[in-house]
Amino acid sequence: MRLTALLLSGATAAALTLTAGMAAAQPDPNAGGKPAAAKAKTPAKTAKKPAVKTPPPPPPLPEADEEQLAAAKRAYLGQYDCEFKQSINIQPNAKHAGYIDVAYKKDTFTMKPVLSSTGALRLEDITGRTLMVQIANKSMLLDVKAGQRLVDDCIHPEQRAAIEAARASSAPAGEGLGIAPSQQ
Repeated sequence: MRLTALLLSGATAAALTLTAGMAAAQPDPNAGGKPAAAKAKTPAKTAKKPAVKTPPPPPPLPEADEEQLAAAKRAYLGQYDCEFKQSINIQPNAKHAGYIDVAYKKDTFTMKPVLSSTGALRLEDITGRTLMVQIANKSMLLDVKAGQRLVDDCIHPEQRAAIEAARASSAPAGEGLGIAPSQQ
């Protein structure tokens, strides 16, 4: 009997050791952890898609004054051929007198014409993003926010005619530098 009692106590000790090992492998329910099987049953959370942002409505445009109306009349309207086979189209704004729409690629910018002190015509985007400068021999569209040119060497047919007229009227190249020596 004593042998049986010893054997039973050894079996009981082995069973207790096995039970303790299994308990150590399981997370403590008081610790807040969940068993692996419980985690698998939880449905995966889906990420919310951000709402599509619509651009804000354009700001209300103030009435054009006389200077702005005069500047708008000086703008070359129509198609411009630009570098790298790009183009710009400039038209008067259909809703607001004295404003100009500049179409480049898929964007259309509403611009306010302003005459500069140098004689260049500035078309200033009402949102402050872009600026178009028209000078005698070319025009360029600038991204003011990024500080770079969007497109350069844009030439309207009237600008092209002015360039050709200037070339035709210039004196033919002769000998020397074209400087007449002073005669004393």
